[in-house]
Formats: sequence, C-alpha cells, structure tokens
Amino acid sequence: MIERLHNWIDGRPVPPVAGAYLEDREPATGAVFAEVPDSDAADIDRAVASARAAFPGWSRTPAAVRSGKLLELADRLEADLERFARAESIDTGKPIRLARTLDIPRAIANFRFFATAILHTHSESHATDQAALNVTLRQPRGVAGCISPWNLPLYLFSWKIAPALATGNTVVGKPSEITPYTAYLLGEICRDVDFPPGVLNIVHGRGPTAGAALVEHPDVPAISFTGGTATGAELGARAARRFKKVSLELGGKNPAIVFGDVDLDRVVPEAVRAAFSNQGQICLSGSRLFVQESIYSQFLKRFVEAAGRLRIGDPLDESTEFGALVSAAHRDKVASYIALAREEKADILLGGGVPPSLPERCRHGYFLSPTVITGVRPESRLMREEVFGPLVTVTPFRTAQEAVTLANGIDYGLAAVIWTRDLDRAHRVAAALDAGIVWVNCWLFRDLRTPFGGMKQSGIGREGGEEALRFFTEAKNVCIRLDDGDVR
Repeated sequence: MIERLHNWIDGRPVPPVAGAYLEDREPATGAVFAEVPDSDAADIDRAVASARAAFPGWSRTPAAVRSGKLLELADRLEADLERFARAESIDTGKPIRLARTLDIPRAIANFRFFATAILHTHSESHATDQAALNVTLRQPRGVAGCISPWNLPLYLFSWKIAPALATGNTVVGKPSEITPYTAYLLGEICRDVDFPPGVLNIVHGRGPTAGAALVEHPDVPAISFTGGTATGAELGARAARRFKKVSLELGGKNPAIVFGDVDLDRVVPEAVRAAFSNQGQICLSGSRLFVQESIYSQFLKRFVEAAGRLRIGDPLDESTEFGALVSAAHRDKVASYIALAREEKADILLGGGVPPSLPERCRHGYFLSPTVITGVRPESRLMREEVFGPLVTVTPFRTAQEAVTLANGIDYGLAAVIWTRDLDRAHRVAAALDAGIVWVNCWLFRDLRTPFGGMKQSGIGREGGEEALRFFTEAKNVCIRLDDGDVR
C-alpha cells in the first residue's frame, strides 16, 4: 500500500493546497512506496504565517522550557529509533545498520546538544572609560527557513532546526523531496510530545517551487541551506536581494593525503570507509586519495582488496555494508563519470558497473559497485567535479608540497584528511590546505561544539556549536551611560 504523506503546519498534518503529490521511490527496489506533497508558494505562505504567529510566544518562552521541549523530542525519537532507522534505510537506500548507528543517533544528539547549549550561553559587556556600559543582546531572528539535503535526511534536518528552535526562532523546514519520510515522521512525534503549534513547520516539495518560495518569502529573515553548489549559488543570489542572513553548506571534493610513514593496517580500512560510506553520498567523503610514492603500490593493492570485500546488498539486510544510490537519476549521473573515465583511458581497478549478484528484491534497484580509478589527470573533470557517489581516484605524490598543490587545485574546500605519524608535518599540511575541516589520522570524527563549513565553492558561513547559536540570533548592542558622580 502506498502511503500518502502530509505537510506539518501549525501543529497538525496538512495536505498541499494544490493537491499535487510526487512519488517517493525505495532506491533498493525502484518501487513507489509513498506520495510526497508537491507544495508550492501557497503552502509556504501558510507555514510562514503559522511560524510568524507562534514566534512572539516561543521567543519569550524561558530557555529552560524550550530546552525541555527539545529534550522531550529527543527522548521520543530515541524511543522510536528502530522505526526511524528502518524508514531512513527504505527512503535512502543506505544500510539499515548505518542508519541505526549514525543517522538517527546523530539526529538525537543534535536535539540534545542544542537543547542544553542554550542553558549555558553568555552575553558580552564592555565598560567604556567608566562613562558607559555596553551590553550585547543576542535575540532570535524570527522565522528561520531550514532547507536540508537527501543524503543524511534526519541527521542534517535536525542539525538546522535544533539550534534555530533552541535560540527562540520558529522554523519552516523543507526537507528534500527525494528522502522526506523521516522528516514526516518527526511531525508525528511533535504531536505526540505536544510541541507548541506553529513553532516547527515542515513543508515538503521541490526546490524550484517550495524551496524558492521559502527563500524569497519576505517574512523569513534567515536561511540555512545544505545542498549542491549550483543550487546554493542560485539560492544565495535570491536571498541577497532581500538582505537575508544566509548560511550555505555546499559541495565537497575532499582530498585524503596518505604519507609513507603510516600503518596501513589502520589506514586502509578507514580510507575505504571515508570513500564509500553511504555509497559515497556524503559531502565529507574522501573521494580523492593522494598516496606517497613509497607506499603507493602497496596501499593501492590493499585498498582495492578491502573495497572489493564490502558486502553489497539489500539495505534492510543486517549484513549489508553498501546499499543503493538514492535515485535512478543520481545513479545515472555517477555512471556518466565512470563512462568519462573510460573515454579518458583511465584505469578502473574495481567496480565500474552494477554489482553482479543482487538479491531478487533488489534487481530493479539503483545500485553501482564501489569504483576505484587511477591514472586520472589533475585537470580531468573526474578530479575536479563533485561526483557524490561510490567513485574514488587514487593518485601518487612525492613531496608534501606536491600533495598540497594537488589537494588545493580545485574549486572546493570543504574537508580534508591527513594520514601521517609525523605531528609536525600534520600541523604544517593542515594549515596549508584549503579546507574548513581537516582530520588528522581519522575521518568523520565530529564534535558538535566545533565550527562546520567550507571554503571557496564549498559554502559561506559556519554552523555547529557557538557558530550556530550566533547564526540564528541577531546581535544588538545596548549602550548605557553611567553617572560620572562620586560613589555615595
């Protein structure tokens, strides 16, 4: 039976005004399992009106009360973790054990972190020559527009709405129409925990209609967006015309630099995980591997063998390590880069096609094997464009400077990984890389207190920790003149 999803507006499920719906397909099978509202400007107007009406009350609610409501939401989500993990796996094609151990726990952590962070915030004061006292107030902006991507649906949706709600804003969130299901379920939880109506509104729909209407709405002063660079550039231009506060977390084409002094037993499994987790559909994936010549052949052999051992199959199977790509269109996009590799005479050492032995249930799913390619020129599109799929290039280098030059020689600057036992070299290379996040001897080790974001075409602004709390608040300086008389 095909389930029909609804928007969540003013504390209740609401069908789209125009009555239009989109198909939601299970990537592992290609079959339609739900219908998603194809919302437009009328639905956004309704949600923004609800959020605007709720803002005065929510913004004046004591921080401890806001914190308690978000913690209730996190507790309810944790109690329903298995249901959400299964829904995320079905909707995205990712292995259920990844959804169970990464996506849903991270969403729970986001709510809890920001729920408690607002209990420990502080303001600033500046005494001016004993003549005045300047106090900085940080006040919620109003209605926050939060637009999240399809690859880590609830994880990244909560990453935005949690700090926005915690700081006293109301929210209109638009999850990806490709993977909407767990955001829809979040609305049901809001009802279960009696979340105040209008404080959180969830509108489903496509970017050019619902997303554009949200970005351009005059009553939405702040927009937080995670997605592709081209979409982010268009969104930023639209928002700039209305002088909105904007945070853009965009694409990545991330280098992983492996120096010759590493322990391959430790590095190879982590490099495989960084390249192929979530089928390579993570903006932080290590998709460009640069390996020092002294260990290049040895590393490459072991990397290909380890990637070739990944268990590909039905995402709902507990043993599956590598599932389906999110859609037929995205699978075809990734396949086009594999075709380009063949045209350019690069060497495809692993993968390059559909896995040969899929279970019967998945024979119409959107699968591609983990693919490892060598012999790619630095100027190739394979090296410069974000593929966002299970395709990694491996390139040798001689010196640290050569590795940095190769790593920095593209338009992206989101994340990077350095593998070395030399701490001095790690510091020098990390400082030289054009990346907002640099991991040394690890990958995807996240502390929610740290700033998150990229350089160059990987985005504008930072989120996470104090950065998120500042983004969703407006700084106001209050200058109080002091009496210059004697102390009495």
